[in-house]
Amino acid sequence: MAVYVITGVSRGIGYEFLRQLTKDPNNTVIGIVRDRPTTIKKVSEDADLKGRSNIHILEADLTSYDALKKAAADTTEITGGSIDYLIGNAGYVSQFDAYDPISVLDKKPKELEAELSKMINIHVVGNIHLLSLFMPLVLKGRSKKVIVISSGFADLDFTNNFDLDLSALYAISKVAANMAVAKFSAEYKKDGVLFLSICPGMVEVGHYKNSTPEQLQALGGGLAKFAEYAPNFKGPDTPEASTQAVRSVWEKASVENGDGGAFLSHFGNKQWL
Repeated sequence: MAVYVITGVSRGIGYEFLRQLTKDPNNTVIGIVRDRPTTIKKVSEDADLKGRSNIHILEADLTSYDALKKAAADTTEITGGSIDYLIGNAGYVSQFDAYDPISVLDKKPKELEAELSKMINIHVVGNIHLLSLFMPLVLKGRSKKVIVISSGFADLDFTNNFDLDLSALYAISKVAANMAVAKFSAEYKKDGVLFLSICPGMVEVGHYKNSTPEQLQALGGGLAKFAEYAPNFKGPDTPEASTQAVRSVWEKASVENGDGGAFLSHFGNKQWL
């Protein structure tokens, strides 16, 4: 029996977390989304999820401190004041920086500033607010685990060793988010709270389904570098496989094992693919 709070459960791996974790009727899963009515409708029409009374959907945008504060208060009413796991899964993937290196992006300075600001607000500031507001509930929980979903693009060695020049703004925001997680760990490790940044691997969630041929060619160059990095890499994981792997990592990790504040892959190490 465990209580989970997860952001971004309306689709992708967040929705798969919701599906997997609510299979156990003893678990309680509180999903935080930007559009509550649409997500509730989706759940009610899902043959696997409809009728599961252990699903609770709350509405809050990560960029709204007040909305997150209300979500924390609503969660307190649902759970009695404690949670076991807080999963910062919500994120933003931009098409703006997906296909070109950073110097090309800067030829459109206004767009660059707007997109980077949006990513920082969601991945960094939003998660700082999320973690801060829910910490009183985590501290009263049993498992005391806080996970923020990250990306292998945030690894400096991976970037430098394989000249990964795409998704620059996304990577920058994820590096900052990893440091925020580490700072929370430094503050709360003494209280037995485990903080982790976990990369879910490359997951097929439809980010590039509308790419042009030219954009796909640019992505192909990145995939070639991935093949060089991981010769056995066969392509993106399914959300189901990725979430199972991520869950295994957070279950095995602990403050006692020295994992506090770590940045890990879905394999539990620094192998991103």
